[in-house]
Amino acid sequence: MIQRLVRGFYAQVRQDELLGPIFSAQIVEWEPHLQQICAFWSSVVLKTGRYHGQPLLKHVSLPIDARHFDRWLELFATAARQYCDSAAANRFVKLAQGIAQSLEFGVAASHRIVLGDGARLAPRPSSQSD
Repeated sequence: MIQRLVRGFYAQVRQDELLGPIFSAQIVEWEPHLQQICAFWSSVVLKTGRYHGQPLLKHVSLPIDARHFDRWLELFATAARQYCDSAAANRFVKLAQGIAQSLEFGVAASHRIVLGDGARLAPRPSSQSD
């Protein structure tokens, strides 16, 4: 189920106007990436311990903000409902929401932005430097 979800989700992401360009700028070889993401979700959902990466470090340098996290969650929820039964889809979506929030806070903090309750990471001007 994790393989179907991850592959189906990233097929949508690669075609998405907002997310596609960000991923295509970072990922040349998709199969290793997909395997790593499957290991991540296996670790998160099934507690297998297969993933040994640091997701925040992979996201802090990306040109992303709240819009990207929202779109990622929208596509992920759609894929979860397409590839999983309703109980599993709900679990995946709930976990994804927490992961997205944590990553958004971490990306903001890496740019010296503190997000308070309900605050979101706004788009950064392209001329701004850290």
